[in-house]
Amino acid sequence: MVAVRANLDLAKRYVAEKVLREAFNYMEKNPEENFPRLLHVARMLARKEVHKQQIAKVLEAYRQNPSIHAYVNRLFNLHPNVKQRLIYNWFVNAMLLGIPRQQQVEKETGVHIPNFFLLDPTSDCNLRCHGCWAGEYAHHDSLELDLVDRLCREAKEVGIYWLAMSGGEPFRWPHLFELAERHPDMAFMLYTNGTLIDDAVADRLVEVGNITPAISLEGWRERTDARRGKGVFDRVMKAMDALRERGLVFGVSITITRENVEEVTSDAFIDFLLEKGVVYGWSFHYIPIGREPKPELMITPEQRAYLVERVAYIRNHKGLQLADFWNDGELTLGCIAGGRRYFHITASGAVEPCAFIHFSLENIKEKSLMEVLQSPLFRAYQQRQPFSDNLLRPCPLIDVPGALREIIAATGARPTHPGAETALSGPIGAYLDTNAARWAEVADRIWQERHPVEAEKELTAGK
Repeated sequence: MVAVRANLDLAKRYVAEKVLREAFNYMEKNPEENFPRLLHVARMLARKEVHKQQIAKVLEAYRQNPSIHAYVNRLFNLHPNVKQRLIYNWFVNAMLLGIPRQQQVEKETGVHIPNFFLLDPTSDCNLRCHGCWAGEYAHHDSLELDLVDRLCREAKEVGIYWLAMSGGEPFRWPHLFELAERHPDMAFMLYTNGTLIDDAVADRLVEVGNITPAISLEGWRERTDARRGKGVFDRVMKAMDALRERGLVFGVSITITRENVEEVTSDAFIDFLLEKGVVYGWSFHYIPIGREPKPELMITPEQRAYLVERVAYIRNHKGLQLADFWNDGELTLGCIAGGRRYFHITASGAVEPCAFIHFSLENIKEKSLMEVLQSPLFRAYQQRQPFSDNLLRPCPLIDVPGALREIIAATGARPTHPGAETALSGPIGAYLDTNAARWAEVADRIWQERHPVEAEKELTAGK
């Protein structure tokens, strides 16, 4: 009976994948008319009502928002191999087919399956950026190709087709392109400093088709070079030109500090990124962890409130899909870490709940993917999520630091490098507590303005 059900599921996936691939290929000929048809097919194949509603919202945005409309059409003016590998793998395999598979596995096993994970294949890096979040990990760690290959195979078995990589510098890992070739049905996204992307690397990216770099910038030349080293900005610009000229998809990764918050979100800078060919962006609020942590670089509550409105404006009016991990809690329904939507594997194999929370109980060298997903550390996270009813306060590190202390104490999770524990106590821990309290006052006002009915119910219940 089990074998019959497995064969039936395989047949269903084959039919669904065939239908979607044909619809996807058909759309390339005229995305203006055929993208809505692809979404219609996707909506019919979606199993959960919430996913049907999300697809309907995408269709509405495509039809009514000129920036979103232009953004989607832009994705189909890329190199053919990139469209067939990267876009298809992310949109169809990772989202439309992968998520239902994740839900099926969770139903059958009771183990929650995230949407993706972040992997550091190597801790080796050619730069030494000030305040690097990974700067205190050992600098000589590297994962073997066979181990990462095994992880990818195990990931696909449970419906994960999206793997993000960081480091160190992922382009320093010698097995990168071989891994991508071994798994042509997966989408790989790399957080990279961009300085190792030359014409030869760009050509290889076209050949494999399923890798997209997210290149780090701190703002304009002066700001970027001040943190990353003289000449880095110009090298990044050359890399972006090489990627754009070949029709590759690439993004930008921005660490937002108290000093650059307005610079990196200005019209001039966003327009510049679009002209260079940037398709997406990740923004990270500076967190005082890693190399030489400086709490005074954290953005103020007022600056964070500015970002709540500004990032939404950029997404809706500039045509750049920019994520804001700490302010997008309302979209993600809270913290995504701890295996809920993602988790982090270091170059030593340590399994962390988040790239910014350097504590662990498991090592992927010793256990399978399914085994580490059952970690007591992950269960402790998921039992407490969301960490606040106000989803503008999603993070247990900077928004509800007491929750993180409770999790670490309850599970006995160990620091993954010397100094990681300073985020829980001492001057940095005290600073995070104070900052969290200040942001709570501002965030609660914003939340009440956005959700007056819910706020009134909570007030009434409190009385």
